[in-house]
Amino acid sequence: MFSQASRSSLIFSPCKPEAVRAMATPHINNTRRTSFAMGRTAPWIQSQGIPADVYVKVGDANFSLHKFMLVAKSNYIRKLVMGSRKRDVTKIDLSDIPGGSTTFEKVVEFCYGVNFEITVQNVAALHCAAEYLQMTDHYCDNNLAGRTDEFLSHVGLSSLSSSVTVLRSCKDLLPMAEELKIVDRCIEVASSEACKEADPMSRFPANWWIDELIVLDVAFFGRIIRAMGARGAKTAALAGAIMTYTERTLRDLVRHPTDPDLMAHQCELVETIVTLLPSEKDAFPVNFLCCLLRFAISVKASTGCNKELEKRTAEILGHATVDDLLVLSCTYDGERLSDLESVRRIVSAFVEKEKNVTVFDAENLTEICSAAMQRVAKMVDEYLCEIATYRDLSISKFTAYANLVPKEARTVDDDVYRAVDIYLKAHPDLDEVEQEKVCSVMDPLKLSQKARVHVSQNKRLPIQIVLQTLYHDHLEPRGGTSDSHNEQDSMSTATTTRSQALADITLVKENEELRSELSMMRMYITDLQKTRGEKKLQKRPTFFSSISKSLGKLNPFRQSSKDTSCILDDSMEVKKPKIRRFSIS
Repeated sequence: MFSQASRSSLIFSPCKPEAVRAMATPHINNTRRTSFAMGRTAPWIQSQGIPADVYVKVGDANFSLHKFMLVAKSNYIRKLVMGSRKRDVTKIDLSDIPGGSTTFEKVVEFCYGVNFEITVQNVAALHCAAEYLQMTDHYCDNNLAGRTDEFLSHVGLSSLSSSVTVLRSCKDLLPMAEELKIVDRCIEVASSEACKEADPMSRFPANWWIDELIVLDVAFFGRIIRAMGARGAKTAALAGAIMTYTERTLRDLVRHPTDPDLMAHQCELVETIVTLLPSEKDAFPVNFLCCLLRFAISVKASTGCNKELEKRTAEILGHATVDDLLVLSCTYDGERLSDLESVRRIVSAFVEKEKNVTVFDAENLTEICSAAMQRVAKMVDEYLCEIATYRDLSISKFTAYANLVPKEARTVDDDVYRAVDIYLKAHPDLDEVEQEKVCSVMDPLKLSQKARVHVSQNKRLPIQIVLQTLYHDHLEPRGGTSDSHNEQDSMSTATTTRSQALADITLVKENEELRSELSMMRMYITDLQKTRGEKKLQKRPTFFSSISKSLGKLNPFRQSSKDTSCILDDSMEVKKPKIRRFSIS
């Protein structure tokens, strides 16, 4: 058993001098570096004058060693030497040994009896290397595999911190660390200790165990979270660990990676995190889900991953804000729109879910929308106001997003009107037909008094929308009640007068055309009178015209119906036709 002073590491003492002198001593030539421990034994090795008889290659490092020292501890090397067809094996390649040259250097130190330290950082690599070289107690008593396993059991797996450290070192030791059950043992201890620390009654500072777990690779972190769930850990604790881990790992996410390996790694990271989310719909806030979906879209995650996040977001969309939707829609710099389809699918899924619980009002023959639906409708209107400023937003998309929520969910259409006005201002090149398409998303009969006043002065709106709004304003009672007290009365009035207003709007337009024609007629008659007056002034009187005029005064039929002299009378007034008034204003 280990003493209390040796629980964090284990230092092997060298062999007795007599035993050391009986062994062939190694000479290690590392192309990268020569460790301090091996360099310390160099004077003693040179004093013996025993040349090396085997060269071991581990990656880029070359070790000049003695067969007897290695064969005495490693059954694997003994089989290589004894099983070779050559009489004398002088070269051995161990490049695939777990832990590489650094770990093999520790193994050599153990074989030669040199002091070295076992720690929680290197115990997994040493144990894997010992098993790879078959340095077990079956081959030699008190061998390296037995010692590392004993240290692992008593020190490496004694606490949450130590087990996480050992597990973290296993990342570069796969799949052998899995085969030797080191990973499973670490996950079992870590999940058990984390469940204890996640208990609100824990004496330690809250959530310190999360800081221990977030340093792990996503695969190991996911296995610990699943193990904690199987042990009955609370959803709130798991959700907190997942959100903290996500924030840490995705904070430095490359938004547009060009390296295929980096893209694949980031995609795997996001998809693994999504698989860890608990099934409870209210486990995560909606802004976290929107940010995670934005990352998934950025790294081109699988369709199933995106659909899962969209489904979870739609479940709690009633608690979202317009900023959450803008996270999904705009680029990171906010210069242009990037993805609108995710927002459309999320809102559509929410509306379909709410339709299943909609209550029908039999008295007014209308559907009563839930409070969540009304909040989402207002959020969609605010969302339209934000994206309406982008020139690349087409009319079809603008109208489609405005019609995502039912019209019954809007008590008044002031926010929709504001979005329409912003869109028309950002797109000044639209013709009248296109402007009417944009305005079709709002109902002028559901505007407040303040909005109707603004409409009457808005030159960006087509004339038909202005007339329709003014017509409703004329029908509305001029009582002293405020809009806040008349909202429900306005809804009922809008329902009863909508059909009449739509029928009379054509008549109003004809009235305007008639006024225009009458104005043109007056101008024409005025011009005609001026032309005749000028001709009369230019015509000089002659003798015959004077005689004719004098005789005309003696005409007995002057006052009869056959008297036509009045046609040329300049004092005659043109009788104006009677004007029909079609306008009610």
